[in-house]
Amino acid sequence: MARPSVLFVCVKNGGKSQIAAALMRRLGGVDVYSAGTAPGSALNAESEAAVAEVGASMSGEVPRPIDPEVLAGVDRVVVLGAEAVVDPVEGMRGPIETWITDEPSLRGIGGMDRMRLVRDDIANRVERLHAELLDP
Repeated sequence: MARPSVLFVCVKNGGKSQIAAALMRRLGGVDVYSAGTAPGSALNAESEAAVAEVGASMSGEVPRPIDPEVLAGVDRVVVLGAEAVVDPVEGMRGPIETWITDEPSLRGIGGMDRMRLVRDDIANRVERLHAELLDP
């Protein structure tokens, strides 16, 4: 039986989608991809540090655009945040869902404190999705 697969998408593919991908890879058993609707030039250093604190890694990752073949072939597409929009493509296998994640900066929380809260919100969602993908 094929492994389940997921594509995480945000705008720049330097922060939230990379956090989700790193956390899902750490859990294992799922093929994981990430991409951006308008990829930036580098990963967010605070995002990298925040996932490292919980034993996950973004090592070797770079921001990248959405690959239409991956988009069509994964079991689930997860868009992180309201800013990124992913249009379905013909023949898509999985649904697109949007996670409106916590944004601590709206409450005046910045720096690593902000990033840890973002990471923890995403981690909870990733754990639920992981369980769902492995036991549909």
